[in-house]
Amino acid sequence: MSEAREAGIVKLRPGIFNTRRYALIQLRKQMETVLEQFVKPMTDQVVIADYGCGNMPYAPLVEPYTKRYVGIDLVENPRADIHIDREGRIALEDNEVDFVLSTQVLEHVENPVFYLEEAMRILKPGGKLIITTHGYWMFHPDPTDYWRWTSLGLKKIITERGFEIKYFRGMLGRSAIGMQLLQDGFVFKAPNALRAVLALICQPLVYLLDKTTSQSTRDKDAGTFMIVAEKKA
Repeated sequence: MSEAREAGIVKLRPGIFNTRRYALIQLRKQMETVLEQFVKPMTDQVVIADYGCGNMPYAPLVEPYTKRYVGIDLVENPRADIHIDREGRIALEDNEVDFVLSTQVLEHVENPVFYLEEAMRILKPGGKLIITTHGYWMFHPDPTDYWRWTSLGLKKIITERGFEIKYFRGMLGRSAIGMQLLQDGFVFKAPNALRAVLALICQPLVYLLDKTTSQSTRDKDAGTFMIVAEKKA
């Protein structure tokens, strides 16, 4: 198995020693919910563009619904089907895809406005952008790391590009993300064996703290947000 493929599986099915276990499980559950609600009802299998595809961790969830799954990324990613040019443009026609999938990418792009405009351009009228990105999180360049979003700021930048938000959910409320960040303050200074112990201690606490937070509170203030936004017909 390739290193990239293995990394994708770890994101989709994190083990008990994973220091991101709870966050990754919540992200997968939200992805499954969104696919069930917005993609599955389109019985004429769809074209989905994975915009900033990385190692394509969510491809196994998405591909059963697709007629065509297109990975889009920087030229440095050999797994991508289409590479983004130096100006950030995608080599796809206008109105070509039914869904644009963007998972944990927006915080890394140099120009998020142009990124969202390109997503809008390649979507068909009525097509949807499925996007996740961070509210609070530690610095994690891949290869860059520029932005964090409040719930209102994220809604603003997406709607100002002409999208209509159809679904918005926060994952990891304030106390849960506080525990996650506390764990991270220690884990990256610790030897590998101790990291597993920290994960076993801290990840259940992240879970318990998150369960004390209402969804309405998470939707305002969270570690990660999931959004589905529609290109108006």
